[in-house]
Amino acid sequence: MPRIVLFQPQIPPNTGNVARTCAATAQELHLVEPLGFSINDRTLRRAGLDYWPYVPLHRHADWPAFLSCRTDRGGRLIALSAQAQLPYTGFRFQADDWLLFGRESDGLPAEVTAEASTCLTIPMRRPRQHPDGGVRSLNLSVSVGVVLFEALRQLDLPEPGTL
Repeated sequence: MPRIVLFQPQIPPNTGNVARTCAATAQELHLVEPLGFSINDRTLRRAGLDYWPYVPLHRHADWPAFLSCRTDRGGRLIALSAQAQLPYTGFRFQADDWLLFGRESDGLPAEVTAEASTCLTIPMRRPRQHPDGGVRSLNLSVSVGVVLFEALRQLDLPEPGTL
């Protein structure tokens, strides 16, 4: 099953909500440090509710440590970025993919996306009437849910209650 990777997340409730999604879908959650909060943060725990025991959580001290883990385990690294051109809906996911999401404030650095097998985006409507060209990105936890559930749909997600 695809694994979720958050690169240096900054906002505890977002990470907590992603953890809840991982618990509900039996997906691994990989956090690449440094984090913008303490893992024991109250708002992180509250957002994840009482599901934390069901989250296969892996912490990596830095980007090279994560890359070493990924190399050992195999699978494609799929970066998600508002700067990418290929929509996630036009991509064929595989069970051993690593779905990589960036920091809430500035996404993924170029040196990180350079390590990815491919870079995908979530297409968004950008209204012309919006003074700065429209919405730049979705909330991190929403982005993870959108892409993860498409990957699981493609991979024939089991019936509810069977994970």
